[in-house]
Amino acid sequence: MKPKTTSVFILGFLCLVFYCFCAADRFYKHGNHEWTKLFMVHHWPTTVCKEIENDCRDPPDYWTIHGLWPDKAGECNRSWHFNLDEIKDLLPDMKHFWPDVIHPSPNRSQFWKHEWEKHGTCAAQLDALNSQKKYFGKCLEFYKAIDLNGVLQKLNIEPSVSYYQIADIKNALASIYGVIPKIQCLPPEQEEDIQTLGQIEFCFSKDLHLRNCTEPEVPPFLKDALLADETSMSHGLSLCEDGPVFYPPPEKTYR
Repeated sequence: MKPKTTSVFILGFLCLVFYCFCAADRFYKHGNHEWTKLFMVHHWPTTVCKEIENDCRDPPDYWTIHGLWPDKAGECNRSWHFNLDEIKDLLPDMKHFWPDVIHPSPNRSQFWKHEWEKHGTCAAQLDALNSQKKYFGKCLEFYKAIDLNGVLQKLNIEPSVSYYQIADIKNALASIYGVIPKIQCLPPEQEEDIQTLGQIEFCFSKDLHLRNCTEPEVPPFLKDALLADETSMSHGLSLCEDGPVFYPPPEKTYR
């Protein structure tokens, strides 16, 4: 190969490498806005009150909505601000099924604002969720269809001073819904304590069908990123360990 031809070849090769590097850089920078499934998250108010170590005045005695979260995505459009007027038709259901357990009622819309701006703007990639009314309305629809409160009652899994086994809860729910949910607990404060049931999440595919929350093995270099993303969603909660779990009875005031 002649020297001039060699130089042209090397220059072309370097340009190709540079192009691939730039493309990969754009992919990884914007990859956090891509998601594969939705978490339909229910939380148990009594555990929420314990978790944040704050006063909760008359928390609901039923499972309420925490949110509808795309995995591996957050704050996809910071210019798309929450507008309460867009969901005014949904407010009666929102106040009952999606209350802000922690803050007093005048500030409840701040909770919905957070859920929309962090999670809703990412879920809006789907036409079925591409407005605030669609996003909150679909979450309410999922909540009613899943009917977690009614199903747990039928399964005789109710708040109790006695303990349950995590495997029994997971298997019972899987037998009803045909998919494996994700169950999160508040870890014990001391070694001799028992973990506390906090959240139950059901997963939906992008075509909005129930799917298992379990994932196939991911490459090692992705594990830390995925773990960090899910941890940021769950505050002090983590995946429940196999073994006993406390499903705490509701209290009028939890201090």
